[in-house]
Amino acid sequence: MRIISGKFKGRRIEPPHNITARPTTDFAKESLFNVLNNLIDFEDVASCLDLFAGTGSISLELASRGCPSVLAIEQNDAHLAFIKKTLKMLEIESVFPLKADVFKFLPTTSQTFDFIFADPPYDLRILEMLPNLIFENNLLKDGGIFVLEHSKKNDFSMHPNFVQHRNYGNVNFTFFGK
Repeated sequence: MRIISGKFKGRRIEPPHNITARPTTDFAKESLFNVLNNLIDFEDVASCLDLFAGTGSISLELASRGCPSVLAIEQNDAHLAFIKKTLKMLEIESVFPLKADVFKFLPTTSQTFDFIFADPPYDLRILEMLPNLIFENNLLKDGGIFVLEHSKKNDFSMHPNFVQHRNYGNVNFTFFGK
């Protein structure tokens, strides 16, 4: 796993073998952030939310690019411990890891975010519910962007907040906006 740009550009971080998360590939992550760089000034966004944070790859990338506040939601203890260890090693204070079930967290938080990223397990049965949960709970600020990573079997093009879809090999990103 590599940090693509920013303060920690080129830094490689190897997750231990007990990490079962499937991190976004470096190629897909670099392509995603190339698109996002044209849409977002990460130093000016007030808050980001990384759902199903896994290895923390996206949270680290956001922090490296100067995002002042990233909330990383992860339910797995081993994954959360790895994220915390990495944050401590890199002395990053702008990422706040939280152990929580995403589907319980979303309806209960009162926070709103400029950027939300979600990388749930591709085989998650209720993955299709995520965009509705984000928008029904008003979690995205006006002008904000929500990106959902998913497999090719999902199609969100008919969602009322759909903006665009990008495909990078086996990785698909759907962009939603408010």
